[in-house]
Amino acid sequence: MHYLVGLLFILIALVSTGPAVVAAAAGLQPWAGNPWYWSYRGEPVLLLGGSDDDNLFQWPEKDLVAQLDRLAAAGGNVIRNTMSDRKDKGFEVYPFKRLADGRYDLGEWNEEYWTRFERLLRETAQRRIFVQIEIWDRFDFTDQGGRARWQIHPYNPKNNINYSHEESGFAPRYPDHPAANRQPFFFTTPNQRHNRTVLPFQQRFVDRMLDHTLRYDHVLYCIDNETSGEEEWGRHWARVVKERAAKAGRTVYVTEMWDDWNLAAARHKRTFDHPELYGFVDVSQNNHISGQKHWDNFLHVRRYLADRPRPMNSTKTYGAGGGKVGQTDQDGIERFWRHLLAGAASLRFHRPDAGLGLGDKAVAAIRAARKLESKIPLWSVTPAIELLADRQPNEAYLAVAAGTAYALYFPAGGEVRLDLPAARGPWTVNWIDIAAGEWGPTRQLDGGGAVVLAPPAMGNWAAAIVRGAD
Repeated sequence: MHYLVGLLFILIALVSTGPAVVAAAAGLQPWAGNPWYWSYRGEPVLLLGGSDDDNLFQWPEKDLVAQLDRLAAAGGNVIRNTMSDRKDKGFEVYPFKRLADGRYDLGEWNEEYWTRFERLLRETAQRRIFVQIEIWDRFDFTDQGGRARWQIHPYNPKNNINYSHEESGFAPRYPDHPAANRQPFFFTTPNQRHNRTVLPFQQRFVDRMLDHTLRYDHVLYCIDNETSGEEEWGRHWARVVKERAAKAGRTVYVTEMWDDWNLAAARHKRTFDHPELYGFVDVSQNNHISGQKHWDNFLHVRRYLADRPRPMNSTKTYGAGGGKVGQTDQDGIERFWRHLLAGAASLRFHRPDAGLGLGDKAVAAIRAARKLESKIPLWSVTPAIELLADRQPNEAYLAVAAGTAYALYFPAGGEVRLDLPAARGPWTVNWIDIAAGEWGPTRQLDGGGAVVLAPPAMGNWAAAIVRGAD
């Protein structure tokens, strides 16, 4: 049945032509019943995922298919896809035609790049896996850390036939971390420096990308990867994407991802305060924060957006041993589960070594989350740790559908008290072992007073507490 649904998903997209490939109302959009969450074809959908790379479309076909199959088998249904072309693994290709003298013509395409991208869109559609695209990745255009990515990139004037350093305003090298925002590539738009030499090639690239994506209804758009750039850069490209989609009779959803780890920083308001342009928000950089503060920061944004709620995505859940200094596998699992109960609409484990990717621990966590969802639809509950008594910071987290269901998460053992209202019949506690992605023991409880709750063992455990006997 899952396979047949997937076939229907892509056939509708592929056999139709013209401006209304798929009715706008049918695609991925905020759910009318609870706009903190996504819906697809009118039904609410929770997006959970992980992947071992950020630009999977560049992967060899057999490896791409294997990754998507592994994700789907775990119950995952979302990936991140940067349009990145940097040659980190050796098999990546640029989107532009390479000439006999080794230089590139930015006015001609390398069709292999777009064939790979179309394959990703087709294969994800078949599996009902949603795609959050990032159009620009600042790390593609830097020499920071001795990587020399700018030195070999087609946009570098020495590598193309289309413009010189003088005409483009580009320097030979950009050794600074891209957070310094000194790369003129990100200042080309009309309300910035209006670089009439480079901007047409950037526009041409985005147009070609949209030629592919607007034929599908399972795509979200993020302008940049963790940008610290000027506000107008992102606003320009967000308008370009939305206006092009509107001309095609489509409604699409766009966001920007700011680099600032502090979600209360003014920079994030560039997105938060403009729902007319940014139809969802991405809070990935909150995943540099640990413990109770991680939860509190997310809920700060949720309160800020309360008058204009929209999905909050976490497309990069950091945390893996051997990655960033001080990061552990446990950090990654905790961040994923805190955001899950706090109300995130989309969660994905970041690629190794900064995250758990689609490794065994990530797969188990996704499977466990789907088990919780099978008992308690996450769009039916709201975060409510204030209902837990005798709780220590970061000991336990709770989301509630008052009087109906309680979703509980323990990162590392512990014991809390929860008042269960009196109701006809018993309550059932369904424990879920997050490390294994499997059901644990069940327990029957009576309502009408406080009960003590503690997981069956140490480690990461969740509980679905629902009315009735199991």
